[in-house]
Amino acid sequence: MIQTLEDMIRRFCAYDLELKYSDGFTHAWCTLIPVLELAYKTSIHASTGNTPSMLEKGWNPKLPVDTLRKDLVDIHPTASSFKLLLDKVRHH
Repeated sequence: MIQTLEDMIRRFCAYDLELKYSDGFTHAWCTLIPVLELAYKTSIHASTGNTPSMLEKGWNPKLPVDTLRKDLVDIHPTASSFKLLLDKVRHH
């Protein structure tokens, strides 16, 4: 896990990227460690076929994308294509 997080941080820092909010506030890479850890722990790993969180705790944390309703009504073609994109992201 440590090596993977190091790689994620290295890639972020290599391009001197900063996360900027609409009000102009920026923050450094070190504030992203909890987000990177969550991304790592909720990703299914090929070697185990499970997420590290599931193996460690027996459950996966709820992500914001998990709270979206799965039975979205197609009101507009954009909503339909957005749902398809969400489904693709959820499965990759």
